Amino acid sequence: MSSVARMTKEQLRQMIGDTVEEKLIELLGDRDEGLAIRRALRARLLRQRRKVASGERGESLDDVARKLGLQ
Repeated sequence: MSSVARMTKEQLRQMIGDTVEEKLIELLGDRDEGLAIRRALRARLLRQRRKVASGERGESLDDVARKLGLQ
């Protein structure tokens, strides 16, 4: 059984929302780019990026779509 199949509806909704947001930023750019952020927020975002890159968190949009039978 895949990890997506074990997710609650809210967890799946959050994952899809995060993935859509990531893709939109990738395609359209980040309008907040260049603005100053607090040191704690920057550290949190960098930790999250590392977790996604290492596969600890998140799945590719294509994988999710395939698992949901959307492709």
